[in-house]
Amino acid sequence: MKLAALVAGAAVVAARDVYAPHLRDIEECQVESVNYTQLAEQLSSTAQVYLSGSDAFDSAVMRWSNLSTPVANVVVLPSTEQDIVTTVKFANQHSLPFLTTNGVHGSISTLGQMTSGIEIHMSQLSSITVASDGQTVTIGGGVISKNLTDALWAVGKQTVTGTCECVSYLGPALGGGHGWLQGRHGLVSDQFVSMNMVLANGSLITVDETSELFWAMKGAGHNFGIITSMTSKIYDLEHSNYAMETLMFSGDQVEAVYQVANEQWLINGATMPVDLINWSYWYYDPTTDAEKPVIAMYLIQEGVDTVSENYTNPFLALNPLSSTPSSGTYLDLAAWTGIALDSTPCQKTGNANPRFPIYLKSYNTTAQALVYDLFKEATTNASTPFSNALFMFEGYSQQGVKSFSDDATAFAYREDNLLVAPLLTYARNGTALDEVASKLGNQIRQILYEGSGETTLNTYVNYAFGDETPSAWYGSEEWRQDRLRALKEDFDPKGQFSFYAPIA
Repeated sequence: MKLAALVAGAAVVAARDVYAPHLRDIEECQVESVNYTQLAEQLSSTAQVYLSGSDAFDSAVMRWSNLSTPVANVVVLPSTEQDIVTTVKFANQHSLPFLTTNGVHGSISTLGQMTSGIEIHMSQLSSITVASDGQTVTIGGGVISKNLTDALWAVGKQTVTGTCECVSYLGPALGGGHGWLQGRHGLVSDQFVSMNMVLANGSLITVDETSELFWAMKGAGHNFGIITSMTSKIYDLEHSNYAMETLMFSGDQVEAVYQVANEQWLINGATMPVDLINWSYWYYDPTTDAEKPVIAMYLIQEGVDTVSENYTNPFLALNPLSSTPSSGTYLDLAAWTGIALDSTPCQKTGNANPRFPIYLKSYNTTAQALVYDLFKEATTNASTPFSNALFMFEGYSQQGVKSFSDDATAFAYREDNLLVAPLLTYARNGTALDEVASKLGNQIRQILYEGSGETTLNTYVNYAFGDETPSAWYGSEEWRQDRLRALKEDFDPKGQFSFYAPIA
């Protein structure tokens, strides 16, 4: 077969480790009786194949969360969409499972059901092309959110992306996708115009609003194919400047803080203003409070240099521990909220990072106090493994999201206002600790669910722990489940795209 060694800086990876066809002959190599050199010879000249045991392979398969992780025998880095077609057909010929990866934060436990096969790492498909009319952008399947945001910013454009800089553009989008601009334009998936995708049988198709599959891709898209490129709506940059007020509260004030949030934006006919985002985090910071987690409340406003007093004064009246203003641009939001490329939540540390998400319409302050006590006990006792845990409360403006009908897409939870999730970061040391984390996370979520007054558990599939049901991920309405199952049967009858939150 033919090979090109991968050069990374001054280092050359051994020929046995990395395969990219068309330079020099070597012996055929087999992994678990599958001749991957045959696959390498069929790929484009810049595609790469990493075999298990190499540094390049280890880097490619490293997960953000080291809990119930998928196992691959080989990693393929396609550089053309035809490479993906070839890889999927090769996998089918050899009865091999395959899984597409890109970016970080995919941590659902169902991924652990892949115990061998091919990882298709999308990072080389990173093109970003703005249409000449300035109305759309075509995005390669491996593009990271920050790269897209920066590329559009450079030409005075924007679109909705995930908030965290290190996530892929498409990963969040396929599950709906929340973002800073959703109050203006809707979810990430609401921006879809068309997509090129490879189906389970290896066929390459284009999907747009004329296809029945288009509906499913906007909320349950992980189940149906590999997107090689996506065309999305884009918008003129209207508000470059942003301001944020960071208010730090003692945990003793938990009920009062969230009562203010309720009264401001979530109950009695109130709504989050379209120019405002309200996030909060709970975390243990012994430099601020050695006895209990703090509450960090973020008020983020677009188009201003200082957050309006109408938004800050009700919280300031509670006498926070501190109040810190920030002023900058849209590009600063990720760093301000601790989710930039160099922030801790974007690093692959080898820790487990399970989340237990739930959607809410408003805060039940009694439930908030109860789960705060659980979170406090879990993060501040002397022997806790969860001292680095983070509790996330994401309150986006919703006007753009709610401008679409409930049945417009597979995303089911447009009427909910809050995305809440404890992130129980810990260093794994056996299944017993995993069980403790699962019990704690589900106990927290159950209290919030019971306090919500809802009759169904609504969860965000992109944050899912994995023990939830398809009804929780994709909506409990019978017609939704029936429609998704029918499409699954039509487009993926063998369930080859079922490692991430499977429909059935």
